[in-house]
Amino acid sequence: MKFFNALIGATPRDLTTIAVACEQAGFDGVALSDHVVYPEDLQSDYPYTPDGKPMFSPDTDWPDPWVLVGALGAVTTTLEFVTNVYVLPLRNPFVTAKAVGTAAYLTDNRVRLGIGAGWMREEFDLMGQPFEQRGARLDETIDILRALWGGGMVEYHGKHFDFDRVEMRPAPTEPVPVYVGGHSKVALRRAARNDGWIGVNYSVDELEAYCIELHKLREELGTADRPYEIVASPLASPDAETVVRLEDMGVTTLLTSAWMAAGHLEVSKEQAVDLIGSYGEKYIAPLRS
Repeated sequence: MKFFNALIGATPRDLTTIAVACEQAGFDGVALSDHVVYPEDLQSDYPYTPDGKPMFSPDTDWPDPWVLVGALGAVTTTLEFVTNVYVLPLRNPFVTAKAVGTAAYLTDNRVRLGIGAGWMREEFDLMGQPFEQRGARLDETIDILRALWGGGMVEYHGKHFDFDRVEMRPAPTEPVPVYVGGHSKVALRRAARNDGWIGVNYSVDELEAYCIELHKLREELGTADRPYEIVASPLASPDAETVVRLEDMGVTTLLTSAWMAAGHLEVSKEQAVDLIGSYGEKYIAPLRS
């Protein structure tokens, strides 16, 4: 089982120190959250809480993930980076391919692109992107990213994007894995077509049901023989028995937050480093001894 630590809730200027602490404590990677802006008057419902209210506030920091990967990649050697999740339909596919591909190239392929269709209509309106067409645009964008990252001249002719032969350099030396977040039927089917699924804030029983559904979808789509990652954030402590159960259902990475697990939504640099070390000693080290 891999362990990733979510960085939301820490001060951006502290994150280089925190990333080094994660690597030293045995974490395999860190997760970077994404929003471009946050509206003062939010009307959209957040899909991952019972009341539709986000778990964060308007004053939460949202540093650009790819600038952040550049900074964190420069001070670490093994730590992997996943976005949880990058709102892909908001972005131009060429700009995204350039940013993600360059980050993967410079970190020796330590980047995993976690994506979602997005839920905040206000953000789409501000960015001038159609909210209702975000799923179809997302699927075409994934195809374009994979083509550009593959190197060489490529072209694409779709409904939402159409271009003749171009080449983007530098290209990653390995394919960038694409993980899909969300639990709707459409999101799970999209995840089954790609390289992994990200599921957050579910009970272990709920996770098991989603994993079973993903297995069925991958069999149906003919992707079951490919390598696959399930990044999960269960509402349970990662004791040995729970970890074995998660692994049996196909979970490959446990996404947590060392400070949220200790009851803190926000932390100072010193608190974060201390809690990361304590989490590693309590949960990660015993499982790997």
